[in-house]
Amino acid sequence: MPDVLIHGDTFRSAALRHELPLGIIDPFSYFEVDGRRVAVISSMEAGRVAEVAAEVEIVDPYALGLDELIGQGLRWDEMEAELCARAAARLGAKRLSVPAALPVAVADRLRADGVEIVPDEREFISRRRSKSAAEVEGVRRAQKAADAAMAAGAELLRAARAEDGVLHLNGGALTAEAVRARIREVCADHDAPTTEDIIVAAGPAGATGHEAGTGPIQAGVPIVIDIWPRDERSGCFADMTRTFVAGGEPAEDVARWHELCEQALERVYRQLKPGATGKQLFETACEVFEQAGELTQRTKPEGEPLRDGFFHSLGHGVGLEVHEEPPLGRSGQDRLVPGDVVAIEPGCYRNGYGGVRVEDLALVTDDGYERLTDYPYALAP
Repeated sequence: MPDVLIHGDTFRSAALRHELPLGIIDPFSYFEVDGRRVAVISSMEAGRVAEVAAEVEIVDPYALGLDELIGQGLRWDEMEAELCARAAARLGAKRLSVPAALPVAVADRLRADGVEIVPDEREFISRRRSKSAAEVEGVRRAQKAADAAMAAGAELLRAARAEDGVLHLNGGALTAEAVRARIREVCADHDAPTTEDIIVAAGPAGATGHEAGTGPIQAGVPIVIDIWPRDERSGCFADMTRTFVAGGEPAEDVARWHELCEQALERVYRQLKPGATGKQLFETACEVFEQAGELTQRTKPEGEPLRDGFFHSLGHGVGLEVHEEPPLGRSGQDRLVPGDVVAIEPGCYRNGYGGVRVEDLALVTDDGYERLTDYPYALAP
């Protein structure tokens, strides 16, 4: 195993949160050198660290001369880099594998001491691919929040009535903002808050991929709802999408696209197991849309963007980041392993008109998969 350095905080660094699974807001340095695991962090955190990783040694910054650095008038960012370098020298580190996100200032300070810094993102990706038991439970909790929040959003749509082509509820137009607020409220109630840019995109907005959606919701058009709550206890995400039509019957093409999405999901599930690659799963989904005459990334003109049909990849890994390895698309060369959590999201769209996307979350098991999403696919909310 290579000697390792990760520098950051556990809210923004998934690599660090995986090694020390607790929330630490201030940046610190974590080393693995000669079989030792060492965190350069205030002794105030020692008890919390011991609860989740008893074998990690704590080096308090004061033991590395923090008083001296303060006396020199250094800014905190300068002290971070200096403390990291002093810890590396104490540990005898000569060559350190680091995530690509290592701060440049920290890398430069270590290199000034002759330490070789080797960016090796694959090392840290491989560590996080197979989720720990605690991370899987965190994903499960986040997904339960997502299921409940999707149900709450659908309830608003179901209760609305069409007036002059727009959904109305409680005497006024039902807006994307109102549905989004209700979804976020339910996620927070489940201790898995989600961001203000979750997607409630009706009509043409739903054909752009990541348009959040704004304003009154039209009746009879497809409404794409895509939400990604984060479990507060573990820092792990879920991710799910459903498409609804409220206040009218779905158009024939929308119903057909939805059926294609369900067919693609079904075929992908048949192949979802350890050893399959993301590219193979993506190609399985593409076949469904291509046989129906829809464009995919495989059939689009070379060098041109695709804005209609199945224009995106099949999905991605989910865990301490909402989008992480393994990719389920043309670049998905790595084979799935037990413990991977993947979002599978086939979709079909027409630019300027609307689209349909259905997204499930699944855990890869020793002999297949477990579907974590527990919500129906129906277009009717």
